Amino acid sequence: MIEISSIHKRFEDQEVLKGITATFENGKTNLIIGKSGAGKTVLLKCIVGLEIPEEGTITYDGRDIIHMHKKEAAKMRQEIGMLFQNAALFDSMSVLENVMFPLDMFSSMTYNERIKRARACLERVNLIEAQDKSPEELSGGMQKRAAIARAIALGPKYLFCDEPNSGLDPQTSLIIDELIHGITEEYNITTIVNTHDMNSVMNIGDHILFLANGELSWEGNNKEILNTDNKTLNEFLFSSEILRQVKEQALHSK
Repeated sequence: MIEISSIHKRFEDQEVLKGITATFENGKTNLIIGKSGAGKTVLLKCIVGLEIPEEGTITYDGRDIIHMHKKEAAKMRQEIGMLFQNAALFDSMSVLENVMFPLDMFSSMTYNERIKRARACLERVNLIEAQDKSPEELSGGMQKRAAIARAIALGPKYLFCDEPNSGLDPQTSLIIDELIHGITEEYNITTIVNTHDMNSVMNIGDHILFLANGELSWEGNNKEILNTDNKTLNEFLFSSEILRQVKEQALHSK
């Protein structure tokens, strides 16, 4: 579980985050949504530790990462998996070698154990047949699946995903969503996803934070979001053709 309390972040004279408080539970897919400039990426960076807030606390299962000793922080980062927007695979390595990379860097496993673990992760994302290929040979969706395999190689307690469906078609995005959600539940991970994808909101939004102008404007799940009376959130949702149709159907069925 990750808890954030009264997070404030400024860049020069601009206050980007204004006292955000939230709890991200294990085994749930936690989504952060909002318009561009709402503070989503900055909040995610603060939670991961890439940005330090001026005020507030961030705890991982009770451990304060803001005031944590460097050695302790380095050790804890081994409990974190990251899925980047562009997959960020190494083209000079095979898919299997990419998945093995965090194991080579941080685990005490033998070489054969690392290979076995990496292959198990590729099996989990249905990509074992591509283990000897270069990332350049993979489609965008396959690259994201390989990146998920790498992100879970160390058996993380916490998984962060930055726009995981960026550049993907709707069908492939659904596959990525189902993988993230399934892995989160299967391994009881605390997963936080920064997304613009409204399909993801409806499909895997166990817990959703809606940010507006650096503030937490609404909090709920993918069922509650259809019945919100939050004006700013409704304007944001109705700008999406998908959710506009879903909400209109929900209203007509009452």
